[in-house]
Amino acid sequence: MGIMRRRMRRRVLVAGAATGAVAYHAGKKRAQQDQPSDEPEQTEQAATDYAPAPPEDTGPDAGDLDQIQKLADLHESGALTDEEFSAAKAKLLA
Repeated sequence: MGIMRRRMRRRVLVAGAATGAVAYHAGKKRAQQDQPSDEPEQTEQAATDYAPAPPEDTGPDAGDLDQIQKLADLHESGALTDEEFSAAKAKLLA
């Protein structure tokens, strides 16, 4: 089989694959359009996009964690009692 014949065969296969892909995509798109939507349709005036609400409690940030580490170092060195350390830590985490 010559090179020209192989190229011609390859072109036919590639063209067939491309045609099949286009037909598949068109069928999927049409099926999506034909399905009824559960959501009511909104006009452009009624549709309003809002930013998502910020999370209510994200926990301590990096600054709070640094402060807690400093308090822990002071507690280990004996500068803070257990009660003082607990109270200061609770205040930072609140």
